[in-house]
Amino acid sequence: MPRAPRGYSGIYIMESQKKYQQQFSFEFFPPKTAEGADKLVKVRDTLAALKPKYFSVTFGAGGSTQQGTFDTVTSIQGAGFDAAPHLSCVGSTRENIREILKSYMDKGISRIVALRGDMPSGTQDIGEFRFANELVEFIRSETADHFNIEVAAYPEFHPQASSVKDDLNNFKRKVEAGANSAITQYFFNPDAYYRFVEDCEKLDVTLSIVPGIMPITNYTQLARFSDMCGAEIPRWIRKRLEGYGDDKDSIKAFGEEVISEMCQQLLEAGAPGLHFYTMNVTAPTLAIWKNLDL
Repeated sequence: MPRAPRGYSGIYIMESQKKYQQQFSFEFFPPKTAEGADKLVKVRDTLAALKPKYFSVTFGAGGSTQQGTFDTVTSIQGAGFDAAPHLSCVGSTRENIREILKSYMDKGISRIVALRGDMPSGTQDIGEFRFANELVEFIRSETADHFNIEVAAYPEFHPQASSVKDDLNNFKRKVEAGANSAITQYFFNPDAYYRFVEDCEKLDVTLSIVPGIMPITNYTQLARFSDMCGAEIPRWIRKRLEGYGDDKDSIKAFGEEVISEMCQQLLEAGAPGLHFYTMNVTAPTLAIWKNLDL
C-alpha cells in the first residue's frame, strides 16, 4: 500500500501548497495522422470521464507542430472540454506569437502553457525571445489577464542551468512576469519536489506547483526521454527495470506500483494536484488513477 511521506517534507508541503485546490490534468501531443487523431478522440473521451481541470497539448520545437497543436486544442475545446495549448517562443517572432494568441482568443481558449522550448535541429536563429519569462511578459502585455498562464518548473533543475541558484531565479522571473501556476518536469524522487517547493518559498514564490507524472511502461523509451530532459531515474528503479528485460507485463506492473505510491505520497503531503503525461494512451494513467481512488 502507498505510504505517507515522512519528516519535514509533509509538514512543509501542507503549509505552502495545500492552500490550493487540487486539480488534475492530462497532456497529449498532436497526432500526425488521421488515424492518430481518431484514436486521440477516444483517449480524450475516456479520460474526460475522470473530470480533469483541462487537457494540454504540446508544441513542437520551434513551432514544428503549430497547426497540429491548434487543431487538437480546438477539437478538445469544441467537444466541451477546457484545453491548454503549449506555446514555445524560441525561434519565433513577436508577430507570430501575437497571431497565435489572437487565434486562441478567437476560439475561446483561456489557458496557455508558456515555455521557452527547444531549437529545431540545424537551426541557428533563436528568434526574438530568449527565455520563457519574456514570453510570459509578452502574453500579459498583449492579452492582459485573458489567459491563465502555466509555466514549467524543474525540481531536479533544468539540464542547461548553470547552477541551482540561477535555475531558481529563472523560475522566479517567470512567476514575476505573470505566471499563474506551474507544472513540473516529471520526476521519480518526491524529495526533489518537496525541496524545490521549499526553495521557492524562501524566494517568496508561493504559486501552485503541480507535479508532472510520467507513467512507466517502456524502459528504453523512458531512459531516452529522461536523458534528454534531465529527469533522474533512481538507481534502484533503473536496475529493476533493466532486470525485467523484455518482460513488458512486469515493467508495467512495477511501474504502476512505483508511480501510484509516489502520487499518493505527493497528494498526502499537500501537492495541489497531478499533471499526467499520457503519451496519448489511457491504460497507464487509468491504472494509477484507480489505485489512488480518485
